[in-house]
Amino acid sequence: MGAVYLAPLWLKNALFLCLLSESPMDVRHLKAFLAVFEERNITAAAQRLFISQPTLSVTIKQLEEELGATLFVRQPRGVEVSDEARLLYPQARRMVADAEALSRMFRGRENRAPLTLGIEGDIAASHIEAFVRMAHLALPNLLLTMEEGCQGDGRLAVEEMCCEDELFLPLWEESYVMALPVNHPMAAVQANWAPIEDWITCPQHPSHQRLMALYGRSPEAVAGHAGSLQQALHMVAAGVGVAMLPQSLVTGHARVVVRALHLPAPTRRVGLCYAAQALEMPAMRGLHEYFLLNRPVVIEAA
Repeated sequence: MGAVYLAPLWLKNALFLCLLSESPMDVRHLKAFLAVFEERNITAAAQRLFISQPTLSVTIKQLEEELGATLFVRQPRGVEVSDEARLLYPQARRMVADAEALSRMFRGRENRAPLTLGIEGDIAASHIEAFVRMAHLALPNLLLTMEEGCQGDGRLAVEEMCCEDELFLPLWEESYVMALPVNHPMAAVQANWAPIEDWITCPQHPSHQRLMALYGRSPEAVAGHAGSLQQALHMVAAGVGVAMLPQSLVTGHARVVVRALHLPAPTRRVGLCYAAQALEMPAMRGLHEYFLLNRPVVIEAA
């Protein structure tokens, strides 16, 4: 019983010693062994490896000499595998797989497609994560750098935030909803509509002008001001007041209740802002072409 369990360890150690020493054995020898083991035929294995039969026979002979073991017994029709070959097979498969994975990793670094993407502050985490996930599906070799604000080769932003000289590729369109603190009188499902007396507004935000009609004109109807939609969301969650916010920002927030408007709700479009010359970059051009054909799914409310 002891010899049965010691043999794999001996072969494993022998393989590593050969590969790390000045031995002529390398991964090529293991690939040759795997081909012969799986084909059970020298001619078929040679064809699989695109080498001549004599070359393959020499390669197998070198491996046997390095390991000090007979791996194959030649037969009139193919080869018979030895017990040592059966023990070697799983070890060889793992070592070849590891070597190929290592090679792909370093080759991949040379072929990465770099792209720097700015993320505007009022983009929901769900949109950011969906975009990044789809970007890597579109470009598996993408080397993405994400930065905050108006930075990079392009930006994930609201259409209103695009500069005059930028193009816009819409990815999502969503409605604004009424976000209320959990303890607000209007938060209950059965609550009747009543005038809101504690609005939180964002006077400096591009959406402010479109939302003013919903706030009313009385100064007493405003409970506070926020510099961004994200800050307004925090104020709502803290119980300060009510805000009109995009659906994606409030979905799933534990301390915020969402009520749809009884009036036609304003909407916003989230997408990719970019300069025309950015399409000269392979990564940006690839993403642009991918998203033209594959729009993200709508992220539903919780």
